[in-house]
Amino acid sequence: MSPAAPSAAAPSAPEPGPGRATSPARTGRGAAPLPGRVRTAPVPATGDPGRTGGAGGRTVAPSPLDPGASQDPHGIHRRLREEFPLTYDPLLRAWVLSRYADVATALTDGRFTHGHRPGDPPCARAHVDVDTAALRSATERTAHVLARRIAERPQADLVADFCHWLPAGTVAAAVGVPYRDMMRLVRGRAAGALAGECGTQIAVREKALASFLGNVLSDPDQVAALRDAPAALVARAWTESLRRDPPVQIAVRRTASEVPVSGGTIPAGSSVALLVGSAGRDPERFRDPDRFDPLRDDPGQLTYGPGFCPAVLLAGIEAEYALRALFTEMPRLRLADGFRPTAAGLITRAPRTLIVRPGG
Repeated sequence: MSPAAPSAAAPSAPEPGPGRATSPARTGRGAAPLPGRVRTAPVPATGDPGRTGGAGGRTVAPSPLDPGASQDPHGIHRRLREEFPLTYDPLLRAWVLSRYADVATALTDGRFTHGHRPGDPPCARAHVDVDTAALRSATERTAHVLARRIAERPQADLVADFCHWLPAGTVAAAVGVPYRDMMRLVRGRAAGALAGECGTQIAVREKALASFLGNVLSDPDQVAALRDAPAALVARAWTESLRRDPPVQIAVRRTASEVPVSGGTIPAGSSVALLVGSAGRDPERFRDPDRFDPLRDDPGQLTYGPGFCPAVLLAGIEAEYALRALFTEMPRLRLADGFRPTAAGLITRAPRTLIVRPGG
């Protein structure tokens, strides 16, 4: 990414939308700054809107790349949403958007270019003749094979032994790649044959699946509710996991023209970092946003676009058959004593381990 010069014009505070409560934290009017570390940097020659600090310096927002952000980005995201809805980040060399409304706009508005998500319209037009029944069959078969391999173990890591293999194995089975060649071929030629330009989404699907299983297994009530749940309920739980713990935390776009957003206007030709992970936990969009709740009445997610795409379709199918295979082959499956999933990562994020007791 090339650096974007901060705008010389100071942004005005955004006007509240219809029916939207206006709080001091959201408008910055009369609110004391929240506690937290801030950095100072020299004021650029062009100025930096709304970020002036003491003499000879400016106060800038915390960065999503700050030390510690990999382990716990949520405090940083909260501060950005509340105090710095639009800020220029020197580490990312991009303007940063953190509120749901702004991130959703940037992912769908034609004024933001140079981006692609599986399911977006250009992607949807690129895929034809995908046999959904065959994908389901391949996913179900692969999930059960993998689950049986760990069912008799006293302890297993679902990330290393299941999540890492299911997305690749599904593609391999669907295109007829021999098992022994699966990991070598499926991330290149075979994946491309099935999913076109979305073939590289295999790694993202691995992370999304790890977060999904971690969210479900962390709550005994969710295990009970989803053990024999219909596909529609599993799909809701999958969407909820993508909202709460998206595998891609930061997406990058570039503005084709000036774009007004919360906190000001982004100049044309600017790099923009979209904090998808922050948007999914915006309390202005989701009630109790930190809670995993498949039955919430305000669902939504920003990881995948709305259109058809094998990568999107496969991700949802893998989530469904992963649960079914794991609970069928290991009816007493649970997290190991004392273990709780811990997500890590800056650009992409997911639990690195899921230690379970297959036999209960």
